[in-house]
Amino acid sequence: MGIWFLYAAGAAVFAAMTTILAKIGLKNVDSHLATAIRVIVVFAFAWLMVFIVGSAGEIRQVDGRTWVFLILSGLATGGSWLCFFRALQLGKVNQVVPIDKSSTIMTMILAFIFLRESLSALTVVGMVLMALGTWMMLELKKAKDMSCKDNEPGEKISRHGWLFFALLAAVFASLTAILGRVGIENIEANLGTAIRTMAVIPMSWLMVFITGGQKDIKKIDRSSWVFLLLSGVATGASWLLFYRALQLGNASHVVPIDKLSIVLTMGFAGLFLKERFSKRSLAGLVLLTTGTLLPILLA
Repeated sequence: MGIWFLYAAGAAVFAAMTTILAKIGLKNVDSHLATAIRVIVVFAFAWLMVFIVGSAGEIRQVDGRTWVFLILSGLATGGSWLCFFRALQLGKVNQVVPIDKSSTIMTMILAFIFLRESLSALTVVGMVLMALGTWMMLELKKAKDMSCKDNEPGEKISRHGWLFFALLAAVFASLTAILGRVGIENIEANLGTAIRTMAVIPMSWLMVFITGGQKDIKKIDRSSWVFLLLSGVATGASWLLFYRALQLGNASHVVPIDKLSIVLTMGFAGLFLKERFSKRSLAGLVLLTTGTLLPILLA
């Protein structure tokens, strides 16, 4: 294992912090508006790092192909965020996160098809374990009941609402990783991350204005502001570490390590949000973790 592993592990820690902080901050805030606010924080954080490492001048050397893939990756990120935080607002962390992290399997398949990364028998076994673990963690019948119970009175949300948005978030997340991997091949990682945020900002704020969420900015309380801003900082840190890891290692190895943030996320959800997990869910988490680590540790 190389230095990429440390970067990927760090990204996982900050990703877990992002989810918990965002869940708390979303309590009284529209999900699209919350996403747009967080994007501004990530944008500022990312460009601050660019100037700190001194790579801002390299932007003039970025070729057209790199711009295209970074912008597409940014748009996919925006789609993933909008769907993920909507799902997080409708459901519980232990419902949404397992679905979102299933993007790992799709990413590994796409990396095999488009990036020509190897897909060994051990990797396939790991993917099967991840899929089985995710399925065990879902507990869909219970999750649907809890989702309906948690909705505000009068809010017409489908019982499958959180699941629909979580699945979309997973699809966009897998596209984000593949497009981002291609986009940062010939560019400094921090600069690549910063360029991607340029695509996320207009997309997220467009959704705010389409849904009329800009009217609620004045209604956001101080506590929500603090948690949303902290969530944005955590996201920025996770991004920077993740794309540095992608630059140094294979997407099929980096993405699974990053997705192990689910272990920390579930732990934080139990500690800070008082969410409870069944024996089936915990067994699923063990299978998911095993399937993720197996191909890497035994490679």
